[in-house]
Amino acid sequence: MKYIKYLCVWAAALIIISCDDFLGDNENPNTPTEASPEVVLPNALTSTASLTRYFSSTAGWVVGIFVNAGGYGGWGDVVYYNYTTSSHAGPWESAFDDLNNYQYIIDQTEGDSTQAYANGIAKVMRVYDYQMLVDFYGDVPYSDALSGVDNLMPTYDAQEDVYQDLVLTLNEAIDQFQNSEFSNSPEGIDIVFNGNMESWAQFANTLKLRLLIRMSETSLASFAQEQFSGMETVGFITDDVVLNPGYGEVSGQQNPYWETYVQNASGTAAGSGRSSIASEYTYAFYDGTKINDPYRGAVVYREFGETPIGQLGDLNNNPTAPSSPNPSWLSNYETHIGVLKGPDAGVALMLASESYFLQAEAYMKGALSGDDEDAYENGIMASFRYLYEDASGNIGSNVDLDDEDVTVEFDVEEDVAAYLQENNTNPLVNYSLANSNEEKLEAIITQKYIALNFLMAQEAWSEFRRTGYPSVANGSTNPQSTFASILSTSPRADRLPIRFLYPASEFQLNSDNVPPGVDQFTTAIFFQGE
Repeated sequence: MKYIKYLCVWAAALIIISCDDFLGDNENPNTPTEASPEVVLPNALTSTASLTRYFSSTAGWVVGIFVNAGGYGGWGDVVYYNYTTSSHAGPWESAFDDLNNYQYIIDQTEGDSTQAYANGIAKVMRVYDYQMLVDFYGDVPYSDALSGVDNLMPTYDAQEDVYQDLVLTLNEAIDQFQNSEFSNSPEGIDIVFNGNMESWAQFANTLKLRLLIRMSETSLASFAQEQFSGMETVGFITDDVVLNPGYGEVSGQQNPYWETYVQNASGTAAGSGRSSIASEYTYAFYDGTKINDPYRGAVVYREFGETPIGQLGDLNNNPTAPSSPNPSWLSNYETHIGVLKGPDAGVALMLASESYFLQAEAYMKGALSGDDEDAYENGIMASFRYLYEDASGNIGSNVDLDDEDVTVEFDVEEDVAAYLQENNTNPLVNYSLANSNEEKLEAIITQKYIALNFLMAQEAWSEFRRTGYPSVANGSTNPQSTFASILSTSPRADRLPIRFLYPASEFQLNSDNVPPGVDQFTTAIFFQGE
């Protein structure tokens, strides 16, 4: 959709309900003037799932998840990082489309006890979208935005101010989930937790933890410290947060990751699944170069041990993905476990593994009370569990991993124990080997990077920019030492970009308010480390 975020918020709802979607909306698409939250909410949540895929796919090229396959051209700013205002505009515009829908729900339900659940959910998801926007672009239209025709050219808020307000918004939502009497049940239209408000409170609290961790060593440290208080009483997610509106192998209804990286409903191979291959840098966390992890490696990567891998920017030597009918060389999609579980699989909005790793860092730094090593190992366990599950959430069994009729039954606890034992001298795995908080942080973030691989590259990129982990060798062109493109034009020591640029549509329609002088190599997001 062309740039609509400053049109009236109800227009976004009309756009949604006039789409040919699969949620069974029975509104007349030719004459609507408004839509109920019951109609808008599941559509908005479904859009957020696609948005999560969009942000992850975009960040994946920057943080070492994907590299260019041989035999393809047109890589341009992907490998040179010579971004323009036309580069990576899609996440911005799609996010504001989605935000309009959540704002519509908030406006329609504020103060209505019968719709308190929808109001709280919309607030949480508005935070979810805005956090990704800030992490990509920095300052954003916020306090004046999403107000329709009342303000078509909103000012930009400082990213630090946005982060603070996002935390306060989550506090409001948590209070609603815990203390409101819901006159109307959200069961049936809540395609994430099916009306479980305790789960929504814990999801909101875990999002809050993500924000506070990012703020904790910035100018917002005092605010963050205050906000850590009382978080343990709400609790954090212990299961993966998965959204499924009814995905299936039907045109327009497939899981968005499957549609992007494997094939469409008619079986035509997706170009993204063949033009992109795994990076040597990330693969080294599985194949024994940095960490020995054949367990997750075999379910994440197709033909593990023989997977085509390469280096970003190598236009001459990277392997060429085989031609159709092999849709994807990024993932072991044929097993229907791992990261591509099928066209009918749900989309993870947040992984339980990330929740545990966030807790581990908070415990390690004393921001919360708890056992950091226990949380760290629970994070590894949760990562194995998610990857071993199929689309129904069951642990895979009798899975053919190598196309040679050799089937495997998975045992999460047994394989995690073997993983820890086989890497017991490796400080990136064995947490007890860390001699300092910095070494503990490196282990936590490295394991988080592995858990987020392919699924949520946007979070991996933000954590890399915040902490510098997983570590890269400055100035190196060794593909196992850095994920920077060998064609990088970045003047930074690590040869990487640190943000994306505001899209051309902003300069066309809101030029007086766009922050000037933004550069992808020098204009840092506020939590950016040195």
